[in-house]
Amino acid sequence: MSFDTISFLSDFGVSDESVGVTKSVIWSIAPTVRIVDITHGIDAHDVRAGGLALARAANYLLPGVVLGVIDPGTGSDRKPVCIEVGAGQSYLVGPDNGLFAPAVGMVGGATNAWVLDNPDFHIEGIGSTFAGRDVFAPVAAHLTRGVPPERLGTPIDPALLLPGVLPVAQLNDDGRIEAEVLWIDRFGNVQLNVDPDDVAGWPAVRIEADKLERAALPVHTYAAVTTGSIGILADASGLLSLAVDRGSAADELRLMEGDQLKLSRTEVPGRQVAVKLGATKENPER
Repeated sequence: MSFDTISFLSDFGVSDESVGVTKSVIWSIAPTVRIVDITHGIDAHDVRAGGLALARAANYLLPGVVLGVIDPGTGSDRKPVCIEVGAGQSYLVGPDNGLFAPAVGMVGGATNAWVLDNPDFHIEGIGSTFAGRDVFAPVAAHLTRGVPPERLGTPIDPALLLPGVLPVAQLNDDGRIEAEVLWIDRFGNVQLNVDPDDVAGWPAVRIEADKLERAALPVHTYAAVTTGSIGILADASGLLSLAVDRGSAADELRLMEGDQLKLSRTEVPGRQVAVKLGATKENPER
């Protein structure tokens, strides 16, 4: 099966030639393939952040080849791999370091995997520090042209692939949720590893962290967050996020990716108790 799209993610940035060279290698083998740049702005060596970005994107990517290169172990004994998902609907090409695990889990798991140990489908590079250019890019290109993955390397059990290390929220006996900041987007919205259903029906959410205690009000849109308050809502990935009105919740709450939080049910801050005025035994005329 051939493909017409490669979706490309890396931590290369755009300040040097790495992205352009990698694309040129692909086009030298598959000149008509489309390349979708998911992002090249992942922090250097941040496999966790890259895995989360791929997981957020996974259900929206075109069928084809996903080229993921966040590879702090390049040149070492870590395995270069090709992972099949959807019984051949798509293939993920990159290092076996947990980068692909969240995305593979999002789409139902791997159906096959191979170690990319056939040098016939690599290019000869200078040194061994740029597997993205010399191994992963040419393999991705050959896959789009219909080269079967069996020719690219040795099959391995997908269960032997390195798992991703992502935190799971925990519900304590006292009703509090132990959560973690997964991601802070460029707007300062704070994504948590919490399912919105876990706080459904809560009037407000108390947020506790190191030197922090604030209440967040449930909203459905960013525009519904009132000035001066913290909003909590389901984001585009289906997870809970904290937001402020046209500002950065991360700055407001002094949060960073990886920070630990506790969430608990609370009442709406400043809520007034209605008092009905009327006749009483002491003042029957009132």
